[in-house]
Amino acid sequence: MKCLIETSGLTRRFGARIAVDELNLSVPAAGVYGFLGPNGAGKTTAIRMLLGLIRPNAGEVRLFGVVAERGNRASLMRRVGALVESPSLYPHLTGRENLEVTRRLLGAPGNLIDLSLDTVKLTKDADRRVREYSLGMRQRLGLALALLNKPELLILDEPTNGLDPAGIHEMRDLIRRLPQEFGVTVFLSSHLLSEVEQIAGHIGIIHEGKLLFQGPLAELQTKQQTQLIVGVKQLDAASECLTKAGWNVHRSVDSMLSIAAKTSDDAIRVNKLLVDHRLDVFHIALAQPSLEDIFLTLTTNSGAGRRAA
Repeated sequence: MKCLIETSGLTRRFGARIAVDELNLSVPAAGVYGFLGPNGAGKTTAIRMLLGLIRPNAGEVRLFGVVAERGNRASLMRRVGALVESPSLYPHLTGRENLEVTRRLLGAPGNLIDLSLDTVKLTKDADRRVREYSLGMRQRLGLALALLNKPELLILDEPTNGLDPAGIHEMRDLIRRLPQEFGVTVFLSSHLLSEVEQIAGHIGIIHEGKLLFQGPLAELQTKQQTQLIVGVKQLDAASECLTKAGWNVHRSVDSMLSIAAKTSDDAIRVNKLLVDHRLDVFHIALAQPSLEDIFLTLTTNSGAGRRAA
């Protein structure tokens, strides 16, 4: 498998705090790689090291199979587009003029401006001043700037930050299209797990600077047990009843009970047990755990392991 990003033992400290702890990434070519973790997990620090904006205290970065060093970093960066945090734009210029400034700096062909505008669906607003753009439009213009050099690798750090639901939906659909339409590999950092779950084929989960999982999303899902989601009016009584019967029960944030289960027969047994105890069941269904559920399990177990150590 060809990897566009590989890191080995990548570490960055800020004083006594370890922001990134021996990070070993392998990002395959083509598709979308979701780099996931809560705010403060080390995602942005890792991205800044990938882009050469800060130096690691230890470890190395390989881009396109080549160790990124001071002597070759400029040539490697010509093959990379990036949108890190909010894009730097000239509000008094139009969207097209912003792209023209960057195009001249890159020495890119003029026709790439129209191509980038069309890709991010800003063609009809290209001649409006950026000060009139919504936040979502500015993010899309920032993405158009990152696409101007026809990159092989696109690195996006929290591209939906501050967007409303409609803007998040637009950005998600746009990122999903990029590998097919531009032939670009997307490395997407985000804390919005439910959004990334819809577009990423491979993921890496980082927590407190350490990589907890890396691989295909489908592989992670198969490692997690199917859950039986139960809705019952008498939550406390139902939880106590099921626990006494030997079931592993958790109460979710939406006031439902989540039970480790495997088959429809488990659902039948749980339902019969609750009904026999005169408890009012209004919902019962087997469900594959979401990426958010899996993430919470991984980070909780990780935190418990560290405290025990």
